[in-house]
Amino acid sequence: MTGLNACITSVAAYVPEHKLTNAMLENMVETTDEWILSRTGIKERRILKEKHLATSDMAAEAVNRLLTKRNIDPKSIDLLICGTVTPDMPFPATANLITAKCALTNAFGFDLGAACSGFLFALETGRRYIESGAYKKVIVVGADTMSSIINYEDRNTCIIFGDGAGAVLLEPTTDKSLGIQDSILRTDGEGAKFLHQKAGGSLNPASQQTIDEDMHYVYQEGKHVFKFAVTEMANVCEEIMKKNQLTNEDLDWLVPHQANLRIIEATRQQVNLDPAKVMINIEKYGNTTAATLPLCLSDWESKLKKGDKLVLTTFGGGFTWGAIYLVWAYS
Repeated sequence: MTGLNACITSVAAYVPEHKLTNAMLENMVETTDEWILSRTGIKERRILKEKHLATSDMAAEAVNRLLTKRNIDPKSIDLLICGTVTPDMPFPATANLITAKCALTNAFGFDLGAACSGFLFALETGRRYIESGAYKKVIVVGADTMSSIINYEDRNTCIIFGDGAGAVLLEPTTDKSLGIQDSILRTDGEGAKFLHQKAGGSLNPASQQTIDEDMHYVYQEGKHVFKFAVTEMANVCEEIMKKNQLTNEDLDWLVPHQANLRIIEATRQQVNLDPAKVMINIEKYGNTTAATLPLCLSDWESKLKKGDKLVLTTFGGGFTWGAIYLVWAYS
């Protein structure tokens, strides 16, 4: 053990300008603003409309904002990890493209695919690189262009997802009371059949048949996903709090994945937390998959104080889920 903890020392985000509102969706599929809002809590979502832009462009904007905020030399970054399920292309990794666009000439990078849990899993990975003592500055990105894999004739999915990117900087501290304290990460491959993108990989390479059968879009059996998400996200939050002897009074902020307002509320109720302590911005952005957690941290950054206790939690396709307990390191 090196005696180091990994701290978030900067956070930034980017969302596209174009807004896709519930009213606009009413003209695209059979749905209503009232139905969407009551089922999901979403009012609008951001969409990357420019055809020449992709996930790496949103991520690069977030990373550049992060570097500018702290006046950090891009050459000082050691590593960039990008959580995404919508890479610019199968290879090279989107992380490689981001490092080039942000002039991170001394950093290596790689992608991590865990669906909506991508940022959380990447944060835990970055934490371990910092704790090793070999790396001093690690950027963790969560970014997804979900509009690129959504069928806007499928009301079960098109009402949910949006596009966005967020990034955090991890740096070491010898103060063990600060930074990432603990994590619980879980996967269950049996859940893959309920939420997946069937084509585009080695199982079903792109063909006329895969295109005709809409296999390149997100497929979701909403009831099954909702049931698992409500149970497992709430359970893992309760588990990490008990493991670290945190009461609902001790916890300052719950940072939940923004998939569905009802899932967030079920998680809050299970840990008996004051609603004022829960970060919720799903009404503005929808489910941006790997970007939801850093988007929350960015939106609430001005309210966070050094020493605040946070639990970040998520649930995603695969199934993947987990929680991280951290203590905020700056004001």
